[in-house]
Amino acid sequence: MTNATSSTFADLVELLAGRRFAVLTGAGVSTDSGIPDYRGPDSPPRTPMTYQQFVSDQGFRRHYWARNHVGWRHMRTTEPNAGHRALAALEERGIVLGVITQNVDLLHERAGSKRVIDLHGHYNEVRCLNCGTVFTRAEVHERLDALNPDFSAEVGDVEIAPDADAVIAATESFVIADCPVCGGMLKPNIVYFGENVPKERVRAAFELVDSGQALLVAGSSLTVMSGLRFVRHAHRESMPVGIVNRGVTRGDPLADVKVDGGTSETLQELARLL
Repeated sequence: MTNATSSTFADLVELLAGRRFAVLTGAGVSTDSGIPDYRGPDSPPRTPMTYQQFVSDQGFRRHYWARNHVGWRHMRTTEPNAGHRALAALEERGIVLGVITQNVDLLHERAGSKRVIDLHGHYNEVRCLNCGTVFTRAEVHERLDALNPDFSAEVGDVEIAPDADAVIAATESFVIADCPVCGGMLKPNIVYFGENVPKERVRAAFELVDSGQALLVAGSSLTVMSGLRFVRHAHRESMPVGIVNRGVTRGDPLADVKVDGGTSETLQELARLL
């Protein structure tokens, strides 16, 4: 086994050459598209809202929806980067079997990847927690615009977080929208901190990992168990694991190869050489 702490890009190529593999991606894959990550070496401290905060406190909900209302405008205009496109190209050639992503930005799909498991859901849907009706984020955006006609202009330029959240201080005046079907509570159809990933989604992800001959992790610190469990599973099954990420990850001790670097250039070069 290669010493993962001193791996090179050549080691990664050697690990993956001749193998078909699944890919697990995190926020680091999307930073070159202008979406900052949560835990990268240069990322500011962030405290994402938990599921319990969202459902139990109207102030938290108002604060979230105000920030999301502005952040969504940015998210829907972001474009896939070279890393996303490289994975789509590798899938088209039958080398990458599919992508499991912790991101909610839909950039893998927009880059052309066909088999994508959005582990935490995606930002483009909203669900009523009472009746279960699902709405497009565009529909909800129109209603929020009508309820808050001047809000986006008032806040000006903002910083965007990975979950389509915008960093806004004053949100007290924001009016949130209820479900037009039953009047229930609307929530973006993404998995919050403290909320479980749907079991069928997890099962599909394990099946994707098991269908390959290796697992590649790109742009994830593997801090949360929703991603780390797939690395642990691959390691238990004696499946080679490669990691590409800036900075330390929780999966480093389990990796055969760890490349400390950016995902866009690394994945692009992999697509050229594999």
